[in-house]
Amino acid sequence: MSSVYYYIPALLLLVSFVLRVPGLVRHWRDPLVRSVAVVIPLGAVVFFFAAPPTVSAVNALTGVANFSAPLVYAVVTAGSAGVINLMLTWQGGPEERRRAATLWCAGVYGAVIVTLLALFALGDAPDERLQDFDTYYSTTPYLREMIVLYLVAHAVATAVLSVLCWRWAREVTGLLRAGLVLIVAGGVLGLGYTAGKLLAVGARWTGHDWDGISTTVAPSMAALSSLLQCIGFALPAVGHSLHKQWRRRSRYHRLGPLWEIMRLVIPYELVRIPPWSSLSRRHLRRTCDIRDGLRLLAPYLEHRAGTDVRGPGRATVPGALKPGAAEHAALVVAAFDSLRTRPCDGDGDGSVQSLIDSDDGLVRLSDAVRVMAARGGYATAGHDRNGHGRTGHDPSAAPRKAVS
Repeated sequence: MSSVYYYIPALLLLVSFVLRVPGLVRHWRDPLVRSVAVVIPLGAVVFFFAAPPTVSAVNALTGVANFSAPLVYAVVTAGSAGVINLMLTWQGGPEERRRAATLWCAGVYGAVIVTLLALFALGDAPDERLQDFDTYYSTTPYLREMIVLYLVAHAVATAVLSVLCWRWAREVTGLLRAGLVLIVAGGVLGLGYTAGKLLAVGARWTGHDWDGISTTVAPSMAALSSLLQCIGFALPAVGHSLHKQWRRRSRYHRLGPLWEIMRLVIPYELVRIPPWSSLSRRHLRRTCDIRDGLRLLAPYLEHRAGTDVRGPGRATVPGALKPGAAEHAALVVAAFDSLRTRPCDGDGDGSVQSLIDSDDGLVRLSDAVRVMAARGGYATAGHDRNGHGRTGHDPSAAPRKAVS
């Protein structure tokens, strides 16, 4: 089998780990983060050291004909324990129970690793085997037991992981369920890897040669298993992050109509934000501008008398504002008053301060401004109803710079 089938999964796992490093550093105290920081590098190490060129290099470096065999077995076993620990931590539950299960798993698989190394030391493996060590030494005393112990330990860990994930998947929905299902699918392929290895070893015991299953089919299943499980573990977190990013971008754009009006209401020059700034920074700047404008309009927003919610242009605003700003501010007053007539949709007690303090309230007010502007023929993004510039814009006013 070509070495590329070993090095590609190792590279993908390594890239996945590198991309996670900033988050690992920031949240190192989180047990789940520490578990991920152990499992992903171990997976990359397994595939790297299992590749025939690496096997040959390690054997030559150590001077032991098949030193790579127990090394790979030990890393795979440690990875199996790490995956179970990751699953227990991810699923949560009582801290004492989770810690006890983690210690038990580490103790059992730690003993398995020590036993694997001891059995290799007791056995005799003079002929270097780069790919078919399992089947070539399947009848050699002590090495036979080492091979079977490694395969059984891997199968048990894979089965436990699959059962835990399947039970949890029946209780959840969405991306978490999809991720768990992928982990279970990877576990099934992992069991197929173990079954293929055991079939090839068993065939040697009966005098048959099924080495192709062990050297070609089984490694391919292991690579696909690791890929599915990595995607399964990453999918809920990545999906949640993308959803938050999409929601933030949506809220940013929904605030646009209200922000355009605040550009007229605020008497000073708004802070320029470069177009390449992050969405978080642009969203914060837009929110701050809106809140500054609403504080200026607070006396008009609190004054409900004379406000007609049937049309944005009919809301009464005292003449303290310049003509263009006053007409647009009337739209905000009318929209705010329309929200207060629907308390189930508002935040807090319906006051101006409650609106300013609430991000959701700002978004709803901006939506109301957009709807009322459409009904009244206004446009809040810089054009009048005929599309020839802002309604009532004061030509003597200094033009504002474009801001993000």
